[in-house]
Amino acid sequence: NRLLGGLPAATFLRRHWQKQPLLVRGALPGFSGFLDLGDMIDLACSDHCESRLVVRGADRWAVEHGPFERKRFSRLPARNWTLLLQGLEQMLPAARQLLSRFDFIPYARLDDLMLSYAPAGGGVGAHFDSYDVFLLQGPGRRQWRVGRPRDLALVEDAPLKILKRFSPDGHCLLHAGDMLYLPPQFAHEGVAVDACYTYSIGFRAPSHRELVSQFLIFLEERLNGDGGGRYSDPDLSLQRHPAQLGERMIAKVERILRDISWTQRDVTEFLGGYLTEPKPHVVFAAPRKPLSEIAFSRASRRDGVELALASLMLYGKANLFINGEHYEMNKVLATPMRLLADTRRLAGNRIASNAPLTAMLYRWYRAGYICLSKS
Repeated sequence: NRLLGGLPAATFLRRHWQKQPLLVRGALPGFSGFLDLGDMIDLACSDHCESRLVVRGADRWAVEHGPFERKRFSRLPARNWTLLLQGLEQMLPAARQLLSRFDFIPYARLDDLMLSYAPAGGGVGAHFDSYDVFLLQGPGRRQWRVGRPRDLALVEDAPLKILKRFSPDGHCLLHAGDMLYLPPQFAHEGVAVDACYTYSIGFRAPSHRELVSQFLIFLEERLNGDGGGRYSDPDLSLQRHPAQLGERMIAKVERILRDISWTQRDVTEFLGGYLTEPKPHVVFAAPRKPLSEIAFSRASRRDGVELALASLMLYGKANLFINGEHYEMNKVLATPMRLLADTRRLAGNRIASNAPLTAMLYRWYRAGYICLSKS
């Protein structure tokens, strides 16, 4: 596996994933990327891309959030700034194809592809992330300093979480096609040596607090009818102090809360929906002039289908999840749907003569979740 410096994926997971950094020279030899600064500015000025501009002055940092006006970029200094674009896989086929090279990590852990551009001196300061990241160098050179943070004090009043004192354990200069993998909590600082592009492949690492709070919301939404019952106290007795919380009331509510339970199926359905839920800014574009179901059936059997760039799809046993929606799969649907989720496309010969599959695909086509393959 050249992407991992010749390491088999299983060896990388055992030795490095969430354990130790890995520097790979020539992971993608001569990688030229797929956007230049002009393309990045176009996206940063649109409503469809999450963008940030980080500028370092003599004694302070400034962060601005897009969308930007084009004239903002003509007023930037020659050095010491960075433009960042997030979620490129939702907009660019080349970005989605780049992410597919990292499919040795489950899609359930994948977050997004971020691209940064910086002239000489540009960077976002010494910091550490709570998630894994692969830093793939595009055109230009970037100097990285890496180490375990020993002092977690941050620069006061900075708009970014920048370490005040950073003593790196090592450093490396990345050229086009080189890649650096960093586990969570490894401090790092990248500074552009000359105008350069860095592609960051990031992975999801929700906090326990977020998982618990979202799961409780999920459970609440599954309560039936009036919420599974209502508090009652036909055995209420006269209470001497009206403002006192009664022991019987506390005990009743304790029993109600103790009865809350869930199964592995509940956890599966929660995770599938939670991990495929589109980010707030994502909008799926339904076809302007959709084909009829019969015409779609013919076209899909001929061309095949593929997931829309922004679509997220996972499965577990008989459960299928796409963009936050849950479906149950029978034997007729299971094999082709799992293939679509794993490879993000489905050949026409996998669709032929499968009416239930065609009907489901057509609903997704009308919603903008899938499209007919272009090649």
